[in-house]
Amino acid sequence: MSTPSVVLAGGGTAGHVSPLLAVARAVERLVPDARLSIIGTAAGLETRLVPEAGYRLRTIEKVPMPRRPTRDMLHFPARFGQAVRDAAEILRSEEADVVMGVGGYVCTPVYVAARRLGIPVVLHEANARPGLANKLGHRFAAFTGVAFEGTPLKGAEWVGMPMSREISQLDRRSARSEALQSLGLDPEKVTLVVTGGSSGALSLNRSIEDSLNDVVGTGAQLLHLTGRDKAITDDSGTLLELPGYHQREYLDGMQLAYAAADLIIARAGAATVSEVAAVGLPAVFVPLPVGNGEQELNARELVAAGGALLVKDEHFNKSWIRRNILPLLEDRSLLETMEQQSASRGITDADERMARATLRAAGHELDDAEAGQ
Repeated sequence: MSTPSVVLAGGGTAGHVSPLLAVARAVERLVPDARLSIIGTAAGLETRLVPEAGYRLRTIEKVPMPRRPTRDMLHFPARFGQAVRDAAEILRSEEADVVMGVGGYVCTPVYVAARRLGIPVVLHEANARPGLANKLGHRFAAFTGVAFEGTPLKGAEWVGMPMSREISQLDRRSARSEALQSLGLDPEKVTLVVTGGSSGALSLNRSIEDSLNDVVGTGAQLLHLTGRDKAITDDSGTLLELPGYHQREYLDGMQLAYAAADLIIARAGAATVSEVAAVGLPAVFVPLPVGNGEQELNARELVAAGGALLVKDEHFNKSWIRRNILPLLEDRSLLETMEQQSASRGITDADERMARATLRAAGHELDDAEAGQ
């Protein structure tokens, strides 16, 4: 059987690059001699993350579709046409058997180029509200996988979110003790983790700061990932210290936080929602109050299942925390119920599901040894 050539496309943010890399690794596990390459732009996080992961990055120009009449609209057709030609040249040079895309600006010209060359397209949509690139690609895709069951792409298959195996295969119970020790936390206390992502969330930080005495007053401990350059300080400018309160700007390896936590408060990015369900972690989601409301949609199904709470950013304050968070910290049985409901919506093998779909579209039938991996 010939060695498949798989070209993956996507980039810009970690929300695109991370699932792309997870699928690439799954393809390698299934077919170790598969030829893989990745198409991105020269401006996104893929310029760092892809080479760090050991993959070759090919780039084309980022050509966003103008949303309103501007001078850029006049230049769009020529720039987009050139991006399609550049993508086609890469696909030919890689002798691509299949294109697997995760959406974003880079994917539209790659999808178009693949269709013109007769190369099958497989795509994954991470958000409950699909992006423009994947709406286009879905029209002729051989397979579309979605992270959320209710995503409005007719005929798409609910596969979950491809993620790192450090998270998807995490056994929180067996990893808890080591994680707590690694983070310097008390193994006897209920643990609340708060994160606004790597860049942090000032509104979350302010509300948590206002509620610190209430939270630690329950006997719980709080690990607060404030975000870079958003440390909480006292009136003198010194890093705020309080018994039961632990803050870091950033944590390299969220699996540690997931293992240590009994409850997490976070934004509702697609990756975060999918990860907490995969590991069965009760959550409180505070969707980012900008954009087109996709974060609230991302959280909807997990909240409906009873695995999470949802609160608008403007309502997340000291009063809301007292009414909704403190009772959870004081009653482990409530958290255990949420944990079960969260796990019921979790999918832990999305990376492999997408890899298998990609290889099928490439015409590569897995032999018995590969299929059993």
